[in-house]
Amino acid sequence: MTGLVTVLGSAAMTNTIESIVDNQALLVIGSNTTETHPVIALRMRRAVKKGAKLIVADPRRIDLTRDAALWLRQKSGSDGALINALCHVILWDGLEDTKYIAERTENFEVFKESVQDCTPEWAEKITGIPAADIEAAARMYAQADRAGIYYTMGITQHTSGTDNVCGLANLALLTGNLGKEGAGINPLRGQNNVQGASDMGCNPLMYPGYLRVDDEKNQKKFEEIWGTPLSPTPGLTATEMPAAILEGRLKGMWIMGENPILSDPNSSHLKKALEQLEILVVQDIFLTETAELADVVFPAASFAEKNGTFTNTERRVQRVRKAVQPPGNAMDDLTIINQVTTRIIGNGRHSTMDGAATFAEIGRCWPAIAGMNYERLESGGLQWPCPDLDHPGTPTLHEGRFPCGKALFTAIEWKGPDEPTDDEYPLVLSTGRVLYQYHTGTMTRRSEVLEESAPSPYVEMNPEDAEDLMLEDGEVVRASSRRGTITLPVRITKRVNPGLVFIPFHYKEAAANLLTNDALDPKCKIAEAKVCAVKIEKR
Repeated sequence: MTGLVTVLGSAAMTNTIESIVDNQALLVIGSNTTETHPVIALRMRRAVKKGAKLIVADPRRIDLTRDAALWLRQKSGSDGALINALCHVILWDGLEDTKYIAERTENFEVFKESVQDCTPEWAEKITGIPAADIEAAARMYAQADRAGIYYTMGITQHTSGTDNVCGLANLALLTGNLGKEGAGINPLRGQNNVQGASDMGCNPLMYPGYLRVDDEKNQKKFEEIWGTPLSPTPGLTATEMPAAILEGRLKGMWIMGENPILSDPNSSHLKKALEQLEILVVQDIFLTETAELADVVFPAASFAEKNGTFTNTERRVQRVRKAVQPPGNAMDDLTIINQVTTRIIGNGRHSTMDGAATFAEIGRCWPAIAGMNYERLESGGLQWPCPDLDHPGTPTLHEGRFPCGKALFTAIEWKGPDEPTDDEYPLVLSTGRVLYQYHTGTMTRRSEVLEESAPSPYVEMNPEDAEDLMLEDGEVVRASSRRGTITLPVRITKRVNPGLVFIPFHYKEAAANLLTNDALDPKCKIAEAKVCAVKIEKR
């Protein structure tokens, strides 16, 4: 395993939120940061006020473009071509960090050959970005002493999502921007404690600490810790499960704190699968659209009603303390799991591990947090790696060296989206979030203040496209893809280019994910939720 795989496998920020203000250049790509991560966006704006150059790559005019030195308005699904072209320009101009490349990376010559023909002119034909702007962005990024990359699901939710992230890693390695403050590769996590869930092995390929389940050494380690035989066969990802259900290979499912009926692409296909299960258990704080389909619903406690730890997007492990008692029969997640486990194991034995004991076991499983305990976390959060009790934590990953050797450059070949437009479906749909709603609205749509601020769905459409269809602003239209149809009002705006429409996915009354494409990235199995072909019609 290489250092690069460590960077990508953990999908964590290599740097800190605080150090964003020290960036001299920032590349924000596939992230509507002001609406999805507003606190982080404030730090980006502080960096700009200090003189940093901000490059925003986004097909849609987002609020952050007002602060950008350069806005690259790429066509949806063309990110990989843009990234390869940026690397090409850096090499053409001789702006690469040759010392860093020689000392800390491998496979450079193969990578260099792979981008030789990815000229700005080549990329302009694919992305729609003027070649001169691609050249300017490459120089702006490469000439900064400290350049940071920030991305979210606008980069990853594609059939080429893994390649897109590897391309960004190439860009950071090429310029020596991994392993120093105010720089790095920084995926911004979309939900609270997503980082912690990943760290703990909520992944069918990994044990806690990003150790593969199909490695015999790892298997034996966890068999010894847990005292039970373990399978070396990777399981199914969430995106692979609907097909497995419909094929009869998966009979039961337990969903915790997730509402896939609204959040997963091609959601009518998912709904059909869930209805076919022999048993569906949903554990959540509210009766969500998914919980309404369940055979059993476990009422769970919210973050303020339980003890434990969360790990945020910058790898910071923080204590969570119960502020109020859960209402009614609701219980914290660990208590629910313990009670189910007790009934499974039987024979009068009980599963009674509390949060502190569980966290101590995690430290035995994963050396990166072996130096943390509840007592240390009482005085503030710590960033992993933190291998022993005297270690202060690690704000910046990979300073001086990569833990698993040299980082690997990756040759990436750009591939277009899975579903191109055609005469029947001539528009490209992209989905995303708005500031006042969160994810599927399970919590925010129960807040009167937030609901008043963003109460209903809409589809953004460019004036040229609206004129062709003789639509007026606010008119209710049908939006259709090969997977479904929804009705919602049109919002005519130049925020989107001709040929592109945008729908926020929070609203069950016009669920955008009825339309989106569930085609998968062949490597990480993420679905292509950010680009699909649609048509808009008068109702």
